[in-house]
Amino acid sequence: MNRVLLVDDDTELCEMLGDYLRAEGFDVLIEHDAESGIRIALGGDVDAVVLDIMMPGRSGLDALREIRQQSLLPVVMLTAKGDDVDRIVGLELGADDYLPKPCNPRELVARLRAVLRRTASARLGEEIKIGHLTLKPGERLAEWAGESLPLTSTEFNLLETLVRSVGHVVDKNELSERALGHPLARYDRSVDVHISNLRRKLGTLEDGRSPIQTVRGVGYQFIEHH
Repeated sequence: MNRVLLVDDDTELCEMLGDYLRAEGFDVLIEHDAESGIRIALGGDVDAVVLDIMMPGRSGLDALREIRQQSLLPVVMLTAKGDDVDRIVGLELGADDYLPKPCNPRELVARLRAVLRRTASARLGEEIKIGHLTLKPGERLAEWAGESLPLTSTEFNLLETLVRSVGHVVDKNELSERALGHPLARYDRSVDVHISNLRRKLGTLEDGRSPIQTVRGVGYQFIEHH
């Protein structure tokens, strides 16, 4: 049974989402402030976190930033409807996915299952090497020029999807389906923000290019290099 930590100051919403998640087979812990959420998230006893951005005191973004300093635990953010700035900042800080509030409990369950399934579905023993990059899907590990890359679950999924199609363009909708677990919505920039994070962590090749190239109007491709 997957254990999910729900962090939101809205007690009624927490009760409703908690009841729904339990009915769907999740074990649920609930906290109403960022500090408590951070402590439990980093305690190593939960499989995923659902984190509201707007909370009194420290915000959900503060909590996400602190969690990401020590853990790659899957995090789904809850954002105010239409608040694109907070959503994009959350993705840049390493959130795996987001949902606007008020959220549909069924959609939250689907997002959680997708992120947990992606984390658990790796193939043991396989190793992929392309130039400076080494991917170990079974261990969810990535290295660049021998140095470990601190990738979130979603960043790893995106990189693996691109690497398995090295030299070929992968369109944004396919990246969203395979890495985020849902179709790309209109005006949704999630894939672009995650790719930007990935590029920053990978750095550049000897010729100054990013190993992840943009194909305008279509998607992205991971390029062959030595």
